[in-house]
Amino acid sequence: MANASRQAAWEYWGAELKRRREESGLTQEALGRQVFVSGGYVGQFEQAIRKPQLDVAVRIDGVLQTDGFFERTWRKLIDDQRYADYFAAAAELERLAKKICDFESMVVPGLLQTAAYTRAFMLAGNPLAAEEYIEDTVRGRLDRAVILKDATRPVYWAVLHEAVLRVPVGGPAVMAEELEHIAQLARERKILLQVLPFAAGAYPVMGKSLRLMEFDDAPPTAYTEGVYSGNLLDDPAVVKRAQAAYDLFRAAALSPEASLALIESAAEDYRRCASST
Repeated sequence: MANASRQAAWEYWGAELKRRREESGLTQEALGRQVFVSGGYVGQFEQAIRKPQLDVAVRIDGVLQTDGFFERTWRKLIDDQRYADYFAAAAELERLAKKICDFESMVVPGLLQTAAYTRAFMLAGNPLAAEEYIEDTVRGRLDRAVILKDATRPVYWAVLHEAVLRVPVGGPAVMAEELEHIAQLARERKILLQVLPFAAGAYPVMGKSLRLMEFDDAPPTAYTEGVYSGNLLDDPAVVKRAQAAYDLFRAAALSPEASLALIESAAEDYRRCASST
């Protein structure tokens, strides 16, 4: 579904929510209390500024007695085979964010991945997958990365643990291309980049990933991933704790200049290894 038509469909979803809420005689605040979100969030759903999570859509159906309408429509709009089910809502928010902060402990963040790196990463977890599935995933990830090239691109800050540079996903040639790509984005000032070195020792939420997103007209969110699962968090207290953890990552990481030098050195090492084999 193209972005414009998808947005129009979400606007329809919001308009239907407003119509059915008003028919039920509920204010935004009253509905919000019953589905465990604020009245302001309900207003953002109705204006298609923000997409609800699935459990909220299910509770809306229950309160408004709409026989599953909002759940079914949500599933149709969110469903996109390029993204895992648990990441689809975060991918939608990504396009609206004015600032994105990523931390990764083992893998290059999706927005920074090259096609070859994505392909190798996907094949590692799906060795028997059809080529069409792999290519759809690669295209989806590259489509997402377009936001870093837009004139209105969000501020993007990535902190990568040094392990991300050292695990040879796809082999030396793939890693050389990947790290060169990241270095180029940093040199073109399209991203802010830091590396958390092995020497930094222990760090918050060790071994996990964390993404923070900020918006012009909506509260910030945090997103974390586990094994075939993801959590999109918008509770203000939880998001505040996640932001504090990210501040600790940045404080312990190398400076942007030293980080870039380390990435370029690693890329050179991989390039020499690739050329010698």
